[in-house]
Amino acid sequence: MSFTQDAALTVDPQTGSPRWTGWVSWVADGDTLLVLPDQAQEAVKLRIQNIDAPERCQPGGDASRDALIDLVHRKTVQVIPHGTDTYGRVLGRVEIDGRDVGAEMVASGMAWAYSFRASAGPYAVLQRQARRQKKGLFAQTQPMTPKVFRQFHGSCQTP
Repeated sequence: MSFTQDAALTVDPQTGSPRWTGWVSWVADGDTLLVLPDQAQEAVKLRIQNIDAPERCQPGGDASRDALIDLVHRKTVQVIPHGTDTYGRVLGRVEIDGRDVGAEMVASGMAWAYSFRASAGPYAVLQRQARRQKKGLFAQTQPMTPKVFRQFHGSCQTP
């Protein structure tokens, strides 16, 4: 059974988007976590939409993961799913107490705002502010985006 069949889905009254609530059981890195949906038996691997956090083996990777742990680990979150990524993870917006977790990660300098071909993405302004204030990853002289890091060094994942 998929999580959408197990989880108690509701509809966000403002956006009309489906939404579910769950408990964060594990944080893999600064943009990936496991969430156990209410009334479900199995956790869902979720990638926070619109951000890109450093790889765990990359400078700042552990700090980014620690920041996300501080925000959400062992806490109840609301998830607005937006499909799945190429790795089968649910993509979605994650909120805790009405706060956008992706926005908080970017604003604190613990993740990059994901940019799209035609758009800078919804968190671009927050990233510019974090960079200007030299917060988190942007305290480094030349922080490397995860995409560029993977091109030079590959993924941290071992087969």
